[in-house]
Amino acid sequence: MPPVPQTHDIAVIGGGASGVMVALQLLRQARGPLRIVLIEPHATLADGVAYATRRPEHLLNVPAGKMSALPEVPGDFVDYLRTTRAFDLPDDVLAARYVSRLHYGAYLRERLAQAKSASPATLDILHAPVESLSPQPESHLLQLRDGTRVVAAHVALAVGNALRPLPLRGATALAAPHRVEAWDTEAVAAIPAEAAVAIVGSGLSMVDAVITLATQGHRGAIHVISRHGLMPLPHAAAAPFDFDPAPLLSLSLRARMRALRSEVARAAAQGQPWQAVMERIRPLGQSLWRSLSWRDQQRFLRHVVRYWDVHRHRIDARVHAQLQSLRDNGQLRPHRARLDAAWTAGACVRIEGRGHDGAVLQLEVQRVINATGVEMRVQAMRNPLLQQLVGEGLAAPGPHGIGLDSDDEGRILDAHGHADGRLHVLGSLRIGTLWESLAVPELRAQAAALATALLATN
Repeated sequence: MPPVPQTHDIAVIGGGASGVMVALQLLRQARGPLRIVLIEPHATLADGVAYATRRPEHLLNVPAGKMSALPEVPGDFVDYLRTTRAFDLPDDVLAARYVSRLHYGAYLRERLAQAKSASPATLDILHAPVESLSPQPESHLLQLRDGTRVVAAHVALAVGNALRPLPLRGATALAAPHRVEAWDTEAVAAIPAEAAVAIVGSGLSMVDAVITLATQGHRGAIHVISRHGLMPLPHAAAAPFDFDPAPLLSLSLRARMRALRSEVARAAAQGQPWQAVMERIRPLGQSLWRSLSWRDQQRFLRHVVRYWDVHRHRIDARVHAQLQSLRDNGQLRPHRARLDAAWTAGACVRIEGRGHDGAVLQLEVQRVINATGVEMRVQAMRNPLLQQLVGEGLAAPGPHGIGLDSDDEGRILDAHGHADGRLHVLGSLRIGTLWESLAVPELRAQAAALATALLATN
């Protein structure tokens, strides 16, 4: 006979940053007995793709003062850094610092432990993947890979980011040590100093890989290949800029781009960097996406998204300067190209593609690093639970096939567009609906709102 299911009021699937934030808010907001279970395959909570690194050179891309997990306590992360004596700096200086990401997972775990000890609710933690979900009359039945079964009145999906595979023929035949995933930071650090390296992808994962190689004293050539050849841009100090972004919401994509260029020119005339304009539109990220027509959203995904990414997801100016120094001395070599194939040739890997000018690109390297970023198409995420939900019509891909479809409250919509009031989603799986759904400001707001809604039903 199968084991008797464990019974809980709320199950949170995924113990990365978003899942921990939901559990944290449930514990903090609970005013009476509540049974919560947090289900995460990995042994350590809050160690998703972003915060699993233990490399001190991997910095947050947002100042510490903006990284509180609690919207009701804006300075909470800075308070944690001060009380743990991680830095001997005044609070205002620390709030503006881009600190190592390794602090953030530890911060979330400590706050979760504190909330658990102070809450009337109980929190259980299970470490196994969830492979299926079956609707019951008043709940959902979860089947875990280790045989455990969980019945929960409400379920919150917070499964986080899935990584993209290398987008070129022959990639699956490349084995270690020739192929390295950018998230495997210790494998990146172990690359021989003289090895020629090709990094596929030019986003934030590429930055981590290059900075680790530089920290290790790498001397070999570092090739960076991407379709647009664009690399992350730096943050810059900027005074508040007199610009009302609200009128952008009524414009088409093309008109918005013209308006933003005009505001950047106006900012420059006042001695302000373009980053000042981006800071003004940052709070409207979700509204800007949702107010676009379906066709303009498609145009954005085809033609604008990479330009948006490098201007929106910026890096510490010191990190950017380090990358620029490597480019200036010729060690870091960007290539704007579309890759076609890769194959091993003795101790090397040969890569072939075609540049934007039509010229053939051929490289011979000793290591290939996959830094293509996160997968947004839910049907390509290779997650058994998500495949089961979509395959059985319990959930549907989000707009443009990105993430899962959900309503304004984060309730998952099934294949017929109906909301399951007991099945919720937050974080990266809402990206198709909200677009801005990956960063801490959005995650903490979703977590707090979801906890409030779930507690109202218990």
